Amino acid sequence: MVNGQNLHDVAGVVLFLGFIIDRMHHYLRKLINLRSNVGSSKEELEQLQKERTGLKEKEEKASKEIKQLKEKLSSTSERLKKAETESKEKERKLETAETHVTALQKQSAELLLEYDRLLEDNQNLQSQILGKAKN
Repeated sequence: MVNGQNLHDVAGVVLFLGFIIDRMHHYLRKLINLRSNVGSSKEELEQLQKERTGLKEKEEKASKEIKQLKEKLSSTSERLKKAETESKEKERKLETAETHVTALQKQSAELLLEYDRLLEDNQNLQSQILGKAKN
């Protein structure tokens, strides 16, 4: 027969085992949740790795495009500097030519005045010669 003390001990053991079973059930549920979270985390990790790979490819492509644009910019900049130098040279030649044209116009005007004076002197001399010849 079971006396009161043994019954009390058995009840304690049963309560303890019930508590252990409850805790194990609780931890098993947590483990199941963690495993499902790990599965979804793995999927998320795979997705993030795919995105990372895609971003790296885009970054490499953008880097190549930037390099090409920098080279094109450098080439265009060099051509612009060359064009500016040529433009300055042509402006200098134009200024020299304009100065030369102005000098030639002035010389032409002076020669025209001299021609008119010589023509007048010639007419005066011819008049004097004709006047002496009539006398």
